[in-house]
Amino acid sequence: MSDVDLIELNDSLIDSQYLTFIITDEEFAVSIMKVKEIIEYQSLTQVPMVPKFIAGAVNLRGAVVPVINLAVKFGLEARAVNRRSCIVIMEMQLEGETVVLGILVDKVLQVVDIPESEIEPAPSFGAQIKTEFIQGMARSEDKFVIILSINQVLSINEISVVGKLQNENTSTLDAEVEKNSAK
Repeated sequence: MSDVDLIELNDSLIDSQYLTFIITDEEFAVSIMKVKEIIEYQSLTQVPMVPKFIAGAVNLRGAVVPVINLAVKFGLEARAVNRRSCIVIMEMQLEGETVVLGILVDKVLQVVDIPESEIEPAPSFGAQIKTEFIQGMARSEDKFVIILSINQVLSINEISVVGKLQNENTSTLDAEVEKNSAK
C-alpha cells in the first residue's frame, strides 16, 4: 500500500467515526470531525433574553462558549444535571466563520465507526415534523442511533443568536480583561 492509499484509508475511517451520547434516554451521534473536545459539566452563566434551548454560557480558557440544551431544542424532557453530564464542544460554520458552541448531553458513550453503507436516510414523518437535522439513522444492537447533522440542528436565525452571544460576550470579556490589567 502506498502512502497515498494509507492517507485515503485514514481519511475514510475518520469520516465514518461518530461520538455517541445520550439525551433523555435516546442515543445520538455526531461526526467526530465536528467535536473539538468534551468537558465535564460546570456551572453555566445564565444569559437573559435568549431562546430557552440556550442553557447558558461557559468560560472555556477565556472564550465564551454558548451551551445548547438539545433536549429542550428537540422538545424532549430535559434531565437534571448529574455527575455524568458533559458539555461537548463543537465547531460549526456560520456564514464562512467558525462558531464554537457546546451541547449539553446526559452522558457521553463512545466513539464508534459507522460506515456510510450502514446509515439509513432520515425517515419522513410528514410535512409537519422537521427532520433536516437528522443526517441518518444507524442500527446499534436492538435500537437506532440518531446521527445529527449539527449544522442543521439550529436554524440560521438561532445560529446568529448564538454567534452574537459569543461575539458580544467575548467583547465584554476582553473589555473586563483590559480594565483589570490596567489596574
